[in-house]
Amino acid sequence: MHVLDRPVWNSLTTRQQDISIGDALARRYRPDINLFAAPRDDGAPALEALSALIQPDETIFLLQAGPAPIPPGFETVKAGPGVQMVAGAPIELVPGPDAIQPLTEADAPDMLALATLTEPGPFLARTHLMGEFWGVVRGGRLAAMAGERMRLPGFCELSGVCTHPDFEGQGLARRLSAHVAHRIQARGETPFLHAWTSNTRAIGLYERLGFEVRSAVNAVVLRRC
Repeated sequence: MHVLDRPVWNSLTTRQQDISIGDALARRYRPDINLFAAPRDDGAPALEALSALIQPDETIFLLQAGPAPIPPGFETVKAGPGVQMVAGAPIELVPGPDAIQPLTEADAPDMLALATLTEPGPFLARTHLMGEFWGVVRGGRLAAMAGERMRLPGFCELSGVCTHPDFEGQGLARRLSAHVAHRIQARGETPFLHAWTSNTRAIGLYERLGFEVRSAVNAVVLRRC
């Protein structure tokens, strides 16, 4: 099994263990960091351990190649197929008129507001601690951003790509995605990302940047009963 077949588990138990909670059977990101969680495997002991980490009415995301198991005591909020894409070839930077700037702790409220508006994926108050985030600011407003999410040995996920509706159609998502992926490759790591299969617009953008589909994945949003 490739490490990217279970990217959540392999991130939570390696490079991001310090922002996770759990044990050898199941782990999750800290509740203020992200909603992803994972059992060690699909067996009953691991699923029960995962269930014990989640509070009533709390929502979690599972993502892996192959069917995503449902722990006891959960109901499915959303489920669907996705794709995992990997950049094998070098990602070239995309020129543009705006400066791309690093986003810091001071930008956290604006990052959360933009992500809440555009819904690029689960994004919480401290999600920005998962890795580097970069943005374009226009007139004192965060117009677009992109950053890093799951991190495991040799790989780093491009995520949080979103553009404010007032600035759509100007190539900002493409520029920022290329910038983040380029920086990941400069560190000697391989960028990867996830998208819903139905999001053909985003998949096409990433293919034009140089990403290729590596695997089908299944994503499930669950609520603890």
